[in-house]
Amino acid sequence: MYSKTEFQDSSFIDDAEILSSLAEAKETAKDAGAVRAILDKARSCNGLTHREAAVLLEIDDPQLEHELYALAKEIKERIYGRRIVLFAPLYVANHCINGCVYCGFHAGNNAMCRKKLTMEEIDQEADAILALGHKRIAMEAGEDPVNIPLDYIIECMKRVYAYKNSRGDSIRRINVNIAATTVEEYRRLKAAEIGTFILFQETFHRPTYAKMHPKGPKSNYDWHTTALHRAQEGGIDDVGTGVLYGLYDYKYETVAQLLYAESLEKMCGVGPHTISVPRMREAEGVDMEKFPYLPTDEQFLRIIAVIRVATPYTGMILSTRETPETRRRALDLGISQVSAGSCTGIGGYHKEIGQPEQPDTAQFKVSDERTPDEVLTWLCEDGYIPSYCTACYRQGRTGDRFMSLAKSGQIRNICQPNALLTFKEYLIGYGSDHLKELGEKVIAGEVEKIPSDKIKTLTKERLHKLEEGAQDLYF
Repeated sequence: MYSKTEFQDSSFIDDAEILSSLAEAKETAKDAGAVRAILDKARSCNGLTHREAAVLLEIDDPQLEHELYALAKEIKERIYGRRIVLFAPLYVANHCINGCVYCGFHAGNNAMCRKKLTMEEIDQEADAILALGHKRIAMEAGEDPVNIPLDYIIECMKRVYAYKNSRGDSIRRINVNIAATTVEEYRRLKAAEIGTFILFQETFHRPTYAKMHPKGPKSNYDWHTTALHRAQEGGIDDVGTGVLYGLYDYKYETVAQLLYAESLEKMCGVGPHTISVPRMREAEGVDMEKFPYLPTDEQFLRIIAVIRVATPYTGMILSTRETPETRRRALDLGISQVSAGSCTGIGGYHKEIGQPEQPDTAQFKVSDERTPDEVLTWLCEDGYIPSYCTACYRQGRTGDRFMSLAKSGQIRNICQPNALLTFKEYLIGYGSDHLKELGEKVIAGEVEKIPSDKIKTLTKERLHKLEEGAQDLYF
C-alpha cells in the first residue's frame, strides 16, 4: 500500500556524500597511523561514522587487515559473548507483482509454481519447524496486495503464535519481512505482536535500483527506502535492514547502509536492531551472469568485519545462502544470528504440503543444507553457545531499552543465562544423543562464567527445573 502523504524523503542516502567518502577513504587508507586511529576509536564500542568505516573497506595492508579482524572479533565477543541466536524462515506465499530481476518470485517467472499456504498448512509448517527445535521465525512473502493482503499475513502470525505441538512448544517470536507499507499497517503489525520488521533495501544505488526493479510497487525507491522510518513511527521499534550484495559495488552499498543506520538513529532515536548481509545466489529464472558485482569471499568477510566495528550493538544476521565454511569464518567477525535447516520454498518444511511434481517454489537456493542438530553440534565444537532466546522481545526490552542495556553491559547478565536455558530446552526436546553429551558440557562450563553470583545460582535452579519438565524459563 502506498500513500503520497506519508514520509518518503530518502535524501539522507546522498550519492555525492557516498562517492566523496570512498574517494577520501582511498587516500586515508594509505596512512597506517590514520587507520589505527580509527581502529582505536572503534575499540571503545561507540561505533564509527560512515566515513571512518569507508577507510576500513579500503585497507590493503595484511597487518592492518589482521588488526581489523581481531578487533571485530573482540567487539563482538565483548557485547554478545559467544552466543549465536538461531532462527528459521517461513515462506507463506510466493505470489508477487514486482519484476525484481534477482528474485525467483518475480512476476515474469512463468516457471515458478505459485502457492499460498492455507491455515491448516500453516499449522503443519509450524509443527515441522518446531520439530527442528526452532522458537523464532522470519515470516516471508512476495508482494501481491490481492493474493497476499496484510490481513492474510496477520492471520498467519496469529495462527503460528497459537499453534502448540505435542510437547506444548510454540513459536515465541515472529519477525516479518514483507513489502514496504503505511504507518497504519505497521501499527496493525505491532498490534499483532510482530518481533522485528525486516526490509532489505537490495541496493542503495539509484540507477541500479531502477534497473533491478523495472516494474511493480517496489520500483518506487523513495517509498521503499523510508519504510523503516515509517515502521518506527507505527510503533515497531525493532527494525532490520540489509542490502543484497552482488547487485552493485559492495563498498558503495556498505557506506550507504551505514548512512541509513545513522539516519534511523538521528530521526527515530534508535538505529537498526539487525543488519543482514545476504549475498546473491542462484534462483529459478535468474541468470547469475548478469550480476558482475558479486563480492568474493574475502571481500564479503571484510564487509562483515567493518559493519561489526561500525555498529557494535546491532545484531548481524547470516543465512543459509552461505556455505558452512563461509559461515564459520563469518562468526568470528561479527555475525550474531544464523538460520539453520532453512527452506525458502512454500510448504517445504512439511513434505506433504509441497508439490513434488512442480517443486520450484523457492526464492533462492541455499548453500548450507545441514540440519539444525548438525549446525548446533558445529557451534558447540567451535566454542559457541547456541541460543533460542526470545526473552527481550517478550519482556519489552526492545528499541532504545535494549540498546541502553547493551551499552551499559547489563545485557550479559540476561543473555548468557537465557541462551543456556533455551539451549537446555532444545537438548531435552530435540537434541541427538551426541549433541546432548556435547551440549551438557558446554552448559556446565558456561554457567560458571555468568558474572552475577545471584543470576548464576538462579540459572542453575532453572536448568534443574527444565530437567524436571518445566518449559520456557527466562530472565
